[in-house]
Amino acid sequence: MKLVIVGLGPGDIDDLSRKAWRVIKNATTVYLRTSKHGCVACLPQNGQVYHTFDYLYEASESFETVYETIVQTLLTAAQEQDVVYAVPGDPLVGESTTTRILTRAAETGIDVEIVNGISFIEPMLKLIGVDALDGLQILDGIDIAAMHHPPINPDYPALIGQVYSRAVASNVKLTLMNQYPDEFEVTLIHAAGTDSAIVETLPLYEIDRSDHIGHMTSLYVPALGGMTSFEQFQEIIAHLRAPEGCPWDRKQTHESLRKYLLEETYEVLEAIDESNTDELYRELGDLLLQIVLHTQIAIDDGEFYMTDVLRHVNEKMIRRHPHVFASTSVTDADEVVTNWEAIKAQEKAVNGNVEKPESLLDSIPKALPALLWAYQAQDRAARAGFDWKAIDGVRDKINEELTEILEAQTDDERAKEFGDLLFVLVNWARWLKIDPENALRLTNHKFYRRFTHVETRVRQAGKPMTEFTLEELDAFWNEAKTSGL
Repeated sequence: MKLVIVGLGPGDIDDLSRKAWRVIKNATTVYLRTSKHGCVACLPQNGQVYHTFDYLYEASESFETVYETIVQTLLTAAQEQDVVYAVPGDPLVGESTTTRILTRAAETGIDVEIVNGISFIEPMLKLIGVDALDGLQILDGIDIAAMHHPPINPDYPALIGQVYSRAVASNVKLTLMNQYPDEFEVTLIHAAGTDSAIVETLPLYEIDRSDHIGHMTSLYVPALGGMTSFEQFQEIIAHLRAPEGCPWDRKQTHESLRKYLLEETYEVLEAIDESNTDELYRELGDLLLQIVLHTQIAIDDGEFYMTDVLRHVNEKMIRRHPHVFASTSVTDADEVVTNWEAIKAQEKAVNGNVEKPESLLDSIPKALPALLWAYQAQDRAARAGFDWKAIDGVRDKINEELTEILEAQTDDERAKEFGDLLFVLVNWARWLKIDPENALRLTNHKFYRRFTHVETRVRQAGKPMTEFTLEELDAFWNEAKTSGL
C-alpha cells in the first residue's frame, strides 16, 4: 500500500499544484492534518472521505502526543489501503509528521510519496523582500520558545515559524532578548500567501502584544549588524593567520601567547574588582581573542578544531550536571561539587587513566597563583576527610607557626616557616569561608587608594616624601581611612 503526503501550499487554492489537485481528486480517503487552511474548502468533492486531526490539538497535552497519534493512525490506515495525507505548505518544511512517517514507513515497508507544495517561506520572502540565499536562517518558534539563548547567528537574518499564539510569542521574545536589544525592530508576518496577509514591524519587546497572532504567524528578525557573531570573529582570526594575513599573528605559537593569556585574565579580574561593566565586556573580548587565537593555531597545525573545543565543554557541562539534565537529585551546592568530583573520576577511568593512582591534587593547575593553589589543595583535602575537627586546631597551628618563625636561625629557615604560616592562614580563611586571594586583592586595592592619597597630600605640600616624618605621613593615611578610601 502507498501513503502520499501532499503539500497544500500557503493557503490560496491558486497556489495548489496541479499534481496535488490530481492526487486528492483521485483519492478515496484524505487525511488533513488540520482543516484550518485556506484552500481546504475548495478541495475536490468527488466522493472522497476527508478526515481531520484538529480534535487532537484540543484533546492532547503536547504536540509530541499529537504528532505520534497522527503518524500511527496514518501508518495503520496505509497497511489496508492507499492513503493521502494533506499538510499545510510543503511536506518537508516545518512538518514534523512527515519526517516521522518517512522514518517509520521505511521500517514497516510502506511506500511513501511526497508531493511538494509552496511552503510558508516563499510568500513571506515576497512580503518582506528578502533573498533566502543571503544567509537566511529558518527556525521553529516552538523550539526557540523552549530555549534560554537563541541558536541564531546575529550577523544574518532569521525567519521563525510557528509563532502561533501570544504565549509562544512571549517566550520567543524572552529568548531573543538574550541576544538582541529590547528595542530592536523585527517583523511579524501573518497569513502570508493569502488575501488577508498582514505585515507588522515593531520593537522586539512588543511582539506578544499584537492582535493578529494566529496559526499562520511567523517572525522575521533582521541581521543585528556590526560584526556581532562568534563565526565572524573566527573568520577574522583565521584571516590574520592566513598567508595574506598579519606577520605577527602568523608567527605566534601556544607558548609565545602564554603571557598574553595570563595578562588578559588578570585584566578581566581587575574589571570585576572595580565593578566596571564597560571595561569588563572589553576585557572579556580580549580574553576571548586569546582562546580563539590558540584554537586557530591548533587548526592550522592539524591538532583540533573549534568544534572539538565546544563539543568537549558542552558534553562535559551536561554530563557533570545530572541534577539539571538528568534525574539526579541534590540538596545543596556542596552535593553538586561532590557529584562533580565523582563524575570527573569516572571520566578518567573511562578514558583509561587508571594505571597510576591519581592524587586529588593532580588536577589543580600548577601554574595557579600560590595562594589560590593552597586554597584549592586544602579544600580538596578537607572534602576527603583530611581536616581539623574544629577551627580551634587551625588557630593553634597559626600560633605554632609564628613561634617557629621567631625561633628560626637562618634566612632559609625563616622563609620555610613563613611559607608554612601563609599556608595555615589560607586554611583559616577556608574555615571562615573567605576567599584569601580575593581578600588580599581587596586589601591591595585599599592600600593603593590610601597610599595614592598620601602621595597627593605630599605633592600638595611641595616637598619630597623623604622630608616628612612617619607621624605626618600616618596622618595623611588616616585622612584617607576616615574618608572611606
